[in-house]
Order: sequence, then structure tokens, then C-alpha cells
Amino acid sequence: MTAQQDLIHFEDMSPGTEYPLGPKQVTAEEIVEFAREYDPQPMHLDASAGEATILGGLAASGWHSCAMMMRMMTDSYLLRAAAEGAPGLDYVKWKRPVLAGDVLSGETRVLDRRQSKSRPAIGIVNLRHELRNQRGEAVLVSENPVMMRLRAKQEH
Repeated sequence: MTAQQDLIHFEDMSPGTEYPLGPKQVTAEEIVEFAREYDPQPMHLDASAGEATILGGLAASGWHSCAMMMRMMTDSYLLRAAAEGAPGLDYVKWKRPVLAGDVLSGETRVLDRRQSKSRPAIGIVNLRHELRNQRGEAVLVSENPVMMRLRAKQEH
């Protein structure tokens, strides 16, 4: 576990700060496994069914793409952040299908931030996340606020 003083706090998340996401190779097995459990539509379960759609192949569920992004965010910065959770998503857009064999990467960028009026020890940081495939094509774009602790004032 990261020591409290080493954590990323509100003050560290200035507008423009970026955190890299990925890379993450997407396998056919994980697409099917996720789909069986959470989104059992044919295009997520069978390559032939996916090829018969506008998706063009075995495609990850949009929610699977979000889950992969969440894992990349966790690995990149959330496990070392003084995060207090998120009140929701402003939006998520699935720009292109994520297909078996794709390699996803991208970044999270701090858009802006403000200190909470009702909770002075917390700040609200607005983030934009973008994932691209190995061809550099955007596959997922999302924005959401997250609640981050401010650093405790040093006692003298």
C-alpha cells in the first residue's frame, strides 16, 4: 500500500495532467467470457455472428470496454490516489467496435477541478478518458467527476 503522503491528491491533479492507460490486448476468450456473464448478445459470443453485423467481427460489449478502461485507470493511477469515489458518469461514447485482437491504449486527462463547498477536505476533479485501438482510432471516450482528498495541512 502506498504511504498517505505519496498518494496523488487533489492538488496534484492540475488541469492538463495526463495519466497513461494500457496497453491492453483484447482476446476472443475474454470477450466471450464477459458476454456470457453480462451481455449475451450474438455479436459478443460468436465471431460469425459479429461478422454478420456492422461491427465486423467478434466485438466486446461496450460495457466490457468500460470495464477494461476501469482496470487500466486503476493500474495507472487510482491505486495510488487519495480517491473517494465518483458520483457518476457525465457520458460514455463507444466510437468504434473493440474487436478480438485489438490492443487498447490511451490516457486520462484532467479537465478542471474545484474544491467542494459542502466537504472542504474533498475536491472534485473532472476527467476525460480516451481509449484508442492499435491503429490510433478512438474506440471509447468518457468524462466523469471524481472526488479526491486534499492534502492535510502540515501542523507546525
